[in-house]
Amino acid sequence: MSTTACRPEYLQPSAYVDSDSAEVREFVARVLAGAEDRSPTEKAILLFNAVRDDIRYDPFHIGVTADEYRASRIAGQPSGFCIPKAILLTAALRAAGIPAAVGFADVRNHLNSPKLSELMETDLFLYHGYVALWLDGKMFKVTPAFNTELCQRFGVKELIFDGHSDALFHEFDAKDRRHMEYVNDRGWSADPPIGALLEDFRRAYPKLWQLNEERVRISDPAFEGPAK
Repeated sequence: MSTTACRPEYLQPSAYVDSDSAEVREFVARVLAGAEDRSPTEKAILLFNAVRDDIRYDPFHIGVTADEYRASRIAGQPSGFCIPKAILLTAALRAAGIPAAVGFADVRNHLNSPKLSELMETDLFLYHGYVALWLDGKMFKVTPAFNTELCQRFGVKELIFDGHSDALFHEFDAKDRRHMEYVNDRGWSADPPIGALLEDFRRAYPKLWQLNEERVRISDPAFEGPAK
C-alpha cells in the first residue's frame, strides 16, 4: 500500500484499457450484479476475484498481436496470462469508477515447470503484469494472475486482496519454498506499452514466440507478424 498520487487518466478509457467498451461494461455488470450499492473497496475485491478465478491462468499462450491485449477482447476469453488479466482488471475497475493503472515488474520464477522452462529458456518473466489501484486515497498493488484452482493444484499460496493490503506476487509456495523473486519494478501507466512489450518478448522468448505465431497463423493465414 502506498500514498502515491492518483492521476485523472487512471479513470479514463485508453487504447488497450478500453473501459468504455461494451464487452468490459458487460463483464463488470455481471460481476457486480446485486452489488451496485456496495463500497468501492467491496467492488474492487469482487472484480479482483472475478478476473483471478473466472479467467484461467495460461502462460503458454502469449499474445503476438497488439489486439490480443485489448481489455474488450480479453473479457471474452476463458484463459490468459498475467498481462491480459491485469489489463482487464484495470479496465473493469475504471468502468466501476475506481482509478487503476497497469503495472509491470520483471520476476524470477524459482518453481517454473519443466515444460514452460524449455519454451522460455529462462526463469525470468519480463513484464509480469499487476494492477495499481486507488481506494480512499491510498494506492494498492494487486496481481490477479493465478486462479485459485491452479494455486491449490500446484501448492502455491493463493493471492487474496482484502482492500487493506497489497496482493502482489507469490514469494513462497505452500511449502515455504522460494517461488517468485522480485527483480525489477517497471512502474505503472494509464496504458501499457504493448509495442515495446511485443518486441521484448519476441527477442527474449523465441521458442515461445514461434509457438504462438504458429497458433495465430492457423486461425489467420494472412497474419504477417506483430504490428510495429
